[in-house]
Amino acid sequence: MNVIRLGWCLLAACWLGAVSSGAAGQGYPARPIRLIVADSPGGAPDQLARILAQNLSTTLGQQVVVDNRPGAGGVLGAEIAAKAPGDGYTLLMTTTAIYAILPNLRKDLPYDAVKDFVPVTRIATASNVLVVNSALPVRNVAELVRLAKEKPGTLNYGSAGVGTPAHLAGEMLNLLADIKVTHVAYKGAAPALQDVIAGNVQYIITSPIAAGAHMRNGRVRALATTGAVRNPSLPELPTVADTVPGYEITQTWGIVAPTGTPNDIVRRLAEGIAKVMSQPNVKEQVLATGAVPAGDSPAEFETYMANERRRLGDVITRSGIVLSE
Repeated sequence: MNVIRLGWCLLAACWLGAVSSGAAGQGYPARPIRLIVADSPGGAPDQLARILAQNLSTTLGQQVVVDNRPGAGGVLGAEIAAKAPGDGYTLLMTTTAIYAILPNLRKDLPYDAVKDFVPVTRIATASNVLVVNSALPVRNVAELVRLAKEKPGTLNYGSAGVGTPAHLAGEMLNLLADIKVTHVAYKGAAPALQDVIAGNVQYIITSPIAAGAHMRNGRVRALATTGAVRNPSLPELPTVADTVPGYEITQTWGIVAPTGTPNDIVRRLAEGIAKVMSQPNVKEQVLATGAVPAGDSPAEFETYMANERRRLGDVITRSGIVLSE
């Protein structure tokens, strides 16, 4: 009899849990939602977050408030989000650095990119552009690779810092093209670009937004973009992969929620964000930032992040990239 009673109690508990979860989803959202951006105002993540927040507020019927928490390359914002309640009222704009690069570079992260978050959806991707000093005698990637092989160890490329997407992009080119170009780290893309213009380093792989004005005035020469397909904002440029098979590195932005967020709330958010990102005016705004709107299910986003962690982790390991203490 006790066994039977226990069984009924367990069934009742499961049913009540399901009803409670469903009720939470039906009443959601009942108050404003905080969207944490682990970057300063004005950066690419912030621009995308504000486009999303403004339009998602209308779709959900509650204000979505962007909360900028820059610091430690994204670690600070990710830590705050990871420690927030899993109730759907705190979200994180995650980035390639947060979910794929930092977990491969640091063992002391105050967040776990897998265990502390549940995926909601990707919102945008962006391929970068490889630009060279205008005086460098190369007009395409093939000529750059040939020059690097003719003069091994004499060319340099810049990045916004050790472990940044630009650093990994340069090392991926070294590995796949079998060249040896020396990495020079800067404190941001702007000083790195200035040194490309000055000829102190020969090239950088950076965002079209950062390099755009210099490309237009001829201070740097664009050779290719880094995605699997051509960048819609630079359709005249080939991809690096057209010359170096297998080369692909993009920056990706997506939304995750703290672990424990009910599945129906995650589903509601994913559906709401998909609706927002499909709107013509939103697509136009996102494309203006140099990114391309993207959307997938929570499961698809989870698979994508896992694949990127593995793929970029392989580049980090093979290149011997380490963060200085």
